Amino acid sequence: MPPLLQSRSLRVYADNLEYLDQTRLPQAEQWQRCDTPDAWQSAVKNLAIRGAPLIGLSAAFVLAQTAARHPNGDWQSVSDRLRATRPTAVNLMYCLDAMEACFEQGVAALAERAAELFAEDRALCQRMAERGADLLQSGDRVLTHCNTGALATAGVGTAIGALAIAKQRGVALHVYVDETRPLLQGGRLTAWEMADLDIPYQLIADSMAASLMAAGKVDKVMVGADRICANGDFANKVGTYMLAVAAHYHNVPFYVVAPYTTVDPACASGSDIPIEQRDAAEIRGASGAFGDVVWAPENAPVWNPAFDVTPATLVTAWVLDTGIFDAAAIARGEHCQGRGER
Repeated sequence: MPPLLQSRSLRVYADNLEYLDQTRLPQAEQWQRCDTPDAWQSAVKNLAIRGAPLIGLSAAFVLAQTAARHPNGDWQSVSDRLRATRPTAVNLMYCLDAMEACFEQGVAALAERAAELFAEDRALCQRMAERGADLLQSGDRVLTHCNTGALATAGVGTAIGALAIAKQRGVALHVYVDETRPLLQGGRLTAWEMADLDIPYQLIADSMAASLMAAGKVDKVMVGADRICANGDFANKVGTYMLAVAAHYHNVPFYVVAPYTTVDPACASGSDIPIEQRDAAEIRGASGAFGDVVWAPENAPVWNPAFDVTPATLVTAWVLDTGIFDAAAIARGEHCQGRGER
């Protein structure tokens, strides 16, 4: 039976989900079944399901399907469990808030609301990607961090979505892909998407970006976001802050591309964003389709935050589906307008 809804990395059926296991890419495209909150939590913690929009959307469907199987169950406790899985990305909170608002309307309303959220994200991706593409011109050398394409959303993506739309318009780009910890999501996923989109690229280690800028080889930086604060500070995959500092020093425009669902007006500044700490084993070695490799002493002390916070002062512009906002517009709170009202 074909799925009711489908994106590049998610298939929605009447009573379960299938997700493209992103820990297996690029060596293998493996789809896994997800039909319980426990299975979803495990997949998200392992980064088999990842990308702030996709995490929120998949949680909405898991909640709706769990409610359908247990119509007299405690739906709130299920939502609370899902919500606690990834504290940094606000898209998860946005989607679960929308679902909880439908609790009194029953099971059918939950399924309908989850489908609406899926369609909304697809439309948001298209709008923000078109705005981002407007900032690109042929010959641009663009550096990106982490993975922000179709793998991470219901649609074309956020920052990578802008590259994809520019490609469709005939804009000739060259993309530098940071390998990006944890789990080298740039090296494994973004490089794979660049090849799939037929966009010329080069893979670099995160520590190489500043030297590229010093050599005058980077024209723009485009990244996504997991949470944008009321003052414009934002959280993204760890290493983004270092990249923004280097771009600021070298006068390279630095753009944040994200949907309005990533804006959290209740979060005043970056110091209020909770940052997830990940398993120390990810720094001591690596694990993937290739097996396990350990290069550090077995008990080496580790600090392994999944995200860091970039101050608004380092951002050239925030590219949302609702518009392109500079620092003055952020200060006026224009990027927060309409958040949660759609």
